[in-house]
Amino acid sequence: MAQPASYPLVLDGGRSPHLSRWLWLVKWLLIIPHIIVLFFLWIAFLVLSVVAFFAILFTGRYPRSIFDFNVGVLRWTWRVSFYSYSALGTDDYPPFTLADDPGYPARLSVDYPESLSRGLVLVKWWLLALPHYLIIGVFTGAAFGGYNQVRDGNAWAYGSGLIGLLVCIAGLVLLFAGRYPRGVFDLLMGMNRWVFRVTASAALMTDQYPPLRLDMGGSEPPPTADSPILIGPNPLPTT
Repeated sequence: MAQPASYPLVLDGGRSPHLSRWLWLVKWLLIIPHIIVLFFLWIAFLVLSVVAFFAILFTGRYPRSIFDFNVGVLRWTWRVSFYSYSALGTDDYPPFTLADDPGYPARLSVDYPESLSRGLVLVKWWLLALPHYLIIGVFTGAAFGGYNQVRDGNAWAYGSGLIGLLVCIAGLVLLFAGRYPRGVFDLLMGMNRWVFRVTASAALMTDQYPPLRLDMGGSEPPPTADSPILIGPNPLPTT
């Protein structure tokens, strides 16, 4: 995870070469223990993010212990998502830990910012993030579900989004053909990477604006000239 990246959040996922044809049909049952734990972890994540908000507002720094915990929650969430219905990338059961697991095929890290803008903390998690929220709402189905809820009160009609649709296609191909389409996997990785980058930004973990692009593939792309917009007073250096 020490490779250079164009954004402080690094998200990788190595697709297993041999995936069970049928295991994905019951992964919803297998991940229930993780879902229960993550439910409480995300409550803590939200509460601690509020604490971090005020800490940044008054000191310009994100408390390191809170930062490490919140990164751990994102990391745990990504491992479960990669195993289950955000990617179906592996049949290796996710570990129950906030720490990085070098042996697991799905990994996530976020560079700790030494300082953050006190002013941007007031707007970057809602106003500046609005374009991204619309896009990832399509990826995750939140946009369709919200629209349908307003229209006729049925929020479940289009609740899967593009990620859910592509995972369903990948699962069916895997079931009947015994293979995982590489193009589908790369596209899913790009959408998941986008979602987690926006999540980290909205959680105040960085002042770098998430790039409006799909970085597809299992590994993070190297830095390019099309770098993220730097909106903080002390942005991380880029090349």
